[in-house]
Amino acid sequence: MSQPPLSHELPAAALRVLSRSRRIETVHGETRIAWRVWGEEKDEPLVLLHGGSGSWTHWLRNVEPLAATGRRVIVPDLPGFGDSVAARGVTDVDGMVEPVAAGLREVVGTEGFDLAGFSFGGMLGGLIAAARPALIRHLVIAGAPALGFRAKDLGLKEWRHLEDIEARNAVHRHNLGVLLIHDPENIDDFTVQLHAANMARDRMRRRRIARTDILAQTLPLLQCKVDGIWGECDQLYVGLMGELQALLQRLPNFGELVLVEGAGHWVQYERPETFNRALATLLASH
Repeated sequence: MSQPPLSHELPAAALRVLSRSRRIETVHGETRIAWRVWGEEKDEPLVLLHGGSGSWTHWLRNVEPLAATGRRVIVPDLPGFGDSVAARGVTDVDGMVEPVAAGLREVVGTEGFDLAGFSFGGMLGGLIAAARPALIRHLVIAGAPALGFRAKDLGLKEWRHLEDIEARNAVHRHNLGVLLIHDPENIDDFTVQLHAANMARDRMRRRRIARTDILAQTLPLLQCKVDGIWGECDQLYVGLMGELQALLQRLPNFGELVLVEGAGHWVQYERPETFNRALATLLASH
């Protein structure tokens, strides 16, 4: 039996943001992608790709402020997450490149647009930019994996075997703290509810490519400009910021790495105002 829409599990404040968007669906073979769009059709497009085990709600605190700057903000639920469906046999990022690129051509309706990708979405954005270089003019990656650094054991806890909702939420709260959010005070009930809804709709749980160096190998090949925004306290990069900076600065088309103070891996959610300003500034510099 198929799951109910993600919206059935979202808190009211998230539903209000969703209600101000337009929904588009694209079909590529067996892959169906749900897209949400904020802003006017005449506005310059900005595509945002969410992270693993996520949905458009990874950008909940960014879509409307960015649209208010005169952007048409376009956010898919990536195949296998949220309300989107992946084709049979697609288990990781490599199987998403073609259907997402096809959807982008259909939804965005132009070539040479700006794209920001968070974590898994940053990895996917890099692969799309390599496979379809005419599509992306400017790529901004935030907390992206697959850069060749040794994967950290963060002590994430399993939750699917728990039947009690409070017990599940306690695990989600723990996992948010060790992976996504730096300041414990930012892990409120609202954030736990968002995270729980996303986790329940993750059908890509056997992903492994993020543990490779595929993005590190891909970024030097890109023709578009590349910038980065990282949480200064990103749990995946503790003790590695100097190495990350050096790696990115060796890229032929790299511009700037912005470090957001007091933010963890989910940087655009934990420090949205700072992130939104940084992204707007980087995109204005191309």
